[in-house]
Amino acid sequence: MNRAVLDLLVSFMKIGAFSFGGGYAMIPLITREVVTTRGWLDLTEFIDVLAISQGTPGPIAINSATYVGYKVAGVFGSVMATAGVVLPSFVIMLVLGLLFLKYREVPFVKDMLSGIRPVVVALILSAALSVLSSSVTGIVPAVVSAAVVVAVLAFNVDPILLLVVSGVLGFFMYR
Repeated sequence: MNRAVLDLLVSFMKIGAFSFGGGYAMIPLITREVVTTRGWLDLTEFIDVLAISQGTPGPIAINSATYVGYKVAGVFGSVMATAGVVLPSFVIMLVLGLLFLKYREVPFVKDMLSGIRPVVVALILSAALSVLSSSVTGIVPAVVSAAVVVAVLAFNVDPILLLVVSGVLGFFMYR
């Protein structure tokens, strides 16, 4: 196993092991590791990866890991980065699932989960703010972003539909 593949495995295992709250909550950790620390992607390319990851089937973290792994070390890098991001979560969820079934009514467990929830919200907000300045680069992207937020929150419009419509609009607007 070459150094790049090992780096991918270890980096994505760290991301997988220390992220709570799903793919959106992982975005700040992936950004720091992939863009800032390792320099595998620049911020613009990473934002494009996030957009593609949201528009394709599967979790954002797995899709991102697969892309980054492929870019850095080909198919084997893709497999190792994807395995790295999945394995810690799989093992942790297996153990926690068994423990939760046994101890779910214990006040300490209830209190601990209540303490984690606000952190997850903060991580998701942090992810949104970290990509905001690179994604909303003018008045048109700002209007589209605001319209999508309103459509999702106020009118419960399907996010997939909004992604498709935004992609089509982007195709015609930025040709």
